[in-house]
Amino acid sequence: MKRRLSALLLCCALLAACGAAPTVPAETPPAPDDFDAAYNEDEARAAAMDFAVRLLQNTADGGGNALVSPFSVWSALGMTAAGAEGETLAEMTAALGLAPNTLGPCLRDYAAGLPKDGCLHAANGLWLRDDGGLTVEDSFLRFAKKYYDADVRKAAFDGGTVRDINAFVKKHTAGHIERIVEGLDPSTMLVLVNALSFDAEWETVYREDQVREGVFTAAGGEEQPVSMMRSTEGVFLQDGDAATGFLKPYAGGRYAFAALLPAEGTTPEAYLAGLTGARLAAVLADAQAGIVYAGLPKFESSGGCRLNDALSAMGMPGAFTPDADFSAMGHYDGGGLFIGEVLHKAAITVDERGTKAGAATAVTMDAAGAMVEYETHTVICDRPFLFLLLDTEWQLPLFIGTVDTVA
Repeated sequence: MKRRLSALLLCCALLAACGAAPTVPAETPPAPDDFDAAYNEDEARAAAMDFAVRLLQNTADGGGNALVSPFSVWSALGMTAAGAEGETLAEMTAALGLAPNTLGPCLRDYAAGLPKDGCLHAANGLWLRDDGGLTVEDSFLRFAKKYYDADVRKAAFDGGTVRDINAFVKKHTAGHIERIVEGLDPSTMLVLVNALSFDAEWETVYREDQVREGVFTAAGGEEQPVSMMRSTEGVFLQDGDAATGFLKPYAGGRYAFAALLPAEGTTPEAYLAGLTGARLAAVLADAQAGIVYAGLPKFESSGGCRLNDALSAMGMPGAFTPDADFSAMGHYDGGGLFIGEVLHKAAITVDERGTKAGAATAVTMDAAGAMVEYETHTVICDRPFLFLLLDTEWQLPLFIGTVDTVA
């Protein structure tokens, strides 16, 4: 399967700081050429896959379905890291796997290569409180413009601004995420928003006779009635004796749904605990041509979570303390900035026609292969499984999650 560098589209970030209005140029000047940093495609792809697996490991609690968009979170934090310095920058680079001046070009190149009329869409906007006191570094604004194509807007940060931000998110997630902020704290000075939506039909839509009544045995042992979609697929996935799965392509072939069914008696959470980005990448890279009699339940999954603890566990605890160094982003009346919260929402619907999904991430800143003989396989996802919504050209998941229940 064709593989290219790993880079992600930004999905929603909120950057906030404490105090009054920012000092910002009337027009954001273009970024200088020396912002560009060379990146290695294999290293970038590996970093993104590793981040995706670690993020799901640190957010899945085993109490039900889990769903995150690692592309959203990785990219949102990549923009945040562009304002970090010193130990804060070192921690965030280690957690993300790439430095911001490397990640930025990756994201820009990925976005530039997406078809304009394709099924994946993203939009970015930067709101600044119009009320004096906050200094935003010109270099940070140039970075946001050059690599994230973010529009810079001044706003009152009142109820109208909340409505505008949420309307932006709802529009650009195609209604999957209706609200990302409930209000704007007086300490919030910047809000950077990117919204992501995905809408694609299967390459081969399920016929009516392929959707049958079935039973899904949930993680707790409860048998749940389900509409089971049956098909014959051509790509088989295998992780030793630990899991089997399949790829089902969407129209156009660039994107695919990947299902991994852990061995009988193993939960997705137990399987996930031993998974690494390198191991998942190897499973996808070693995909086998074959005949797969596949079963996939129709399901919907959505969720929201606060990622502070997960990201701290992933190696960037200092960014959440008043001692953090975001001086490359700006300051408020001489005081520093630090991350207050990282909030994430994602939603996905999988049915006989295809998949629709959306995601948003919010970061608030506070002051301070070869031909083979085909084999036949059967993979019926009638018990808890792990899934990915995969960009096959870049070999990376846009969404990753587990299905423990369909009720």
